[in-house]
Amino acid sequence: MLEPLRRIAAYAVCADSVGRVLLVRASERAGTPGTWSLPGGAVDHGEDPNHTVVRETAAETGLSVAVSGLEDVLADMRALPDRGITIHTDRLIYRVSVRGGTLTDRVDRPTDLARWFTLDEARGLPLRAFTARALGLPSGAVDVVPDEAPEFPSFYAVPGPDGLHRAQRFAAYAVATDPEGRVLLTRVADGYPGAGCWHLPGGGTDYGEQPGAALIRELVEETGQTGRLVGLLGVASHRDAASLGPEGYPIDWHGVRAFYRVVVDRPAPPTVADVGGSTCEARWFARDELETLPADRLTEVTAEAVRAADLA
Repeated sequence: MLEPLRRIAAYAVCADSVGRVLLVRASERAGTPGTWSLPGGAVDHGEDPNHTVVRETAAETGLSVAVSGLEDVLADMRALPDRGITIHTDRLIYRVSVRGGTLTDRVDRPTDLARWFTLDEARGLPLRAFTARALGLPSGAVDVVPDEAPEFPSFYAVPGPDGLHRAQRFAAYAVATDPEGRVLLTRVADGYPGAGCWHLPGGGTDYGEQPGAALIRELVEETGQTGRLVGLLGVASHRDAASLGPEGYPIDWHGVRAFYRVVVDRPAPPTVADVGGSTCEARWFARDELETLPADRLTEVTAEAVRAADLA
């Protein structure tokens, strides 16, 4: 039995003036040595993924980059039997441009080479699946994919180096509207962080689940609505160093949240199917109602997402 692990990671799609893309090669220390991927890596606890992609690209390539936008958000699983683990990774793919630096090789690190390739050249390389997808190229079978997703708790907190429990969670949320332009919000139940505030419908993704599929599932569970994804709006990162929830003890909480535009073509009276969870109410808000809600009655991610969707 392989031990299941989860992580969040950020990667860079970087092209030069002639259209070549920047890739790095996995060394013998990596789980899939000899494969090529976008530069990037794991998001540290509490770190904004925008900073992760800059830090990891510099470490792996010697180049300083600037983030220009979010390209995609996806998830995948791979099994590493020789290490006894299965990893679910939530990947944030950013567009970046080079600010300076010198391309550098590395020794005794998980990646050893960094090179520029045309897309035709990249097509002939053993590419990680997420990299091929980001570049619009055919995916090679270089990852070992488990037959099914292992059991893994949706909420997982472990003792940190300071003794305080910590949790890092990836979630997907919807800025959902109906044909009349109303906005769908949910209210946070008592006993949860942000209790009483209005929040976007959505929540944590399950192990092996794509964020879009997770969002549509959560929309049904929390509001009784069937929606369709329209587009990706952005990613928010939030840390609460001593969050208090139903567990009854402080948790150093780091949430990374993707938010999407969703349309509900046939709205219905909202219902909360997941009784006893973090959502106690769901309702539709007219635009003018939304604009008059006090700022302290909206969660941080909700206010940010509504601004990104240009709804208020």
